[in-house]
Amino acid sequence: MLNTFNKLLIINDQTAKLIQLNKLVFMAYIESLRVFIRVLELGSITSGGRDLRLTPAVASKRIKELENKLGVRLFNRTTRSITPTEAGLVFYDEAKNILRALDTAEAKISNFSDSPRGAIRVSAPLGVGRRIVARLAPDFVDIYPEIQVRMRLSDRKIDILAEGLDVAFFVGKPSDSNMKLKKIADCDRVLCAAPTYLSAFGVPETIEDLVKLDHNCLLLRYPRSPEYFWTMQTDTGPVKIEVSGKYDADDGDVLTDWAISGRGIINKPRFDVKEHLKTGRLVEILPKTPPVPTIFGCLYPHKQLQDPKVRLFVDYIATHSKDLFV
Repeated sequence: MLNTFNKLLIINDQTAKLIQLNKLVFMAYIESLRVFIRVLELGSITSGGRDLRLTPAVASKRIKELENKLGVRLFNRTTRSITPTEAGLVFYDEAKNILRALDTAEAKISNFSDSPRGAIRVSAPLGVGRRIVARLAPDFVDIYPEIQVRMRLSDRKIDILAEGLDVAFFVGKPSDSNMKLKKIADCDRVLCAAPTYLSAFGVPETIEDLVKLDHNCLLLRYPRSPEYFWTMQTDTGPVKIEVSGKYDADDGDVLTDWAISGRGIINKPRFDVKEHLKTGRLVEILPKTPPVPTIFGCLYPHKQLQDPKVRLFVDYIATHSKDLFV
């Protein structure tokens, strides 16, 4: 009887180890799928691995393991580039469907959990990202310690689906109609410059002076950037002014630094330069005809807020950021 009991213990132990092994194999396979998808989308093993917090060596290993399992080559590799094969392109669509279904299933199941967990992939412009979203994220994680926040900050236009993001915060009026939009707060804008610049070049008295007197306007520019003109509020409605200047950049904080150093006039969200206006480093100009106000909000794929952790994060940012726009 004792021998039989011992044999059952051994069998149960072996079964448990086999289940655990299969679980590890499954999780490794899912990770390999995620690596494959990001490498294909970003165009390199280094970028794909970095996006998933993996070293290039680990990312390359995952791709090779996946190719060995499938028995086909998914990428053509040279010393300078990596491109998907025909089989890789076919597998990409199906792999995306698998992970999308898995993420949706996990999101639905997590509704039954009191402790949301997993990574939230977030993007935001540099200004609102640094001064609002990034400041609030640690407090959110303190409340939900099983959640990780993966944040990317950039003033360039973001492709939410291609970047594999859960939510993208913005300041402005996005044109992406394929995404769901949540407005969080109204956002006033302001024209301002340093006292040294205004002393040297004069204070514009009308919006026409920005062009007529050849003021140096600091522009946020990047490929497909919409900001080649400023839209101002007047008594007769919005007026577009085609401004120009010696400096432009794809980083809004660089423009602010240039303005503080007396290099020109900037058009910024008020919250972004509020402290500089308080200290006098920057001075508001044309307050009676300011730039047209905009909104602070976020975009997300239609099904994404089914995931409780994403919904909780968006609601937290919305609740705790509104006072910053007053």
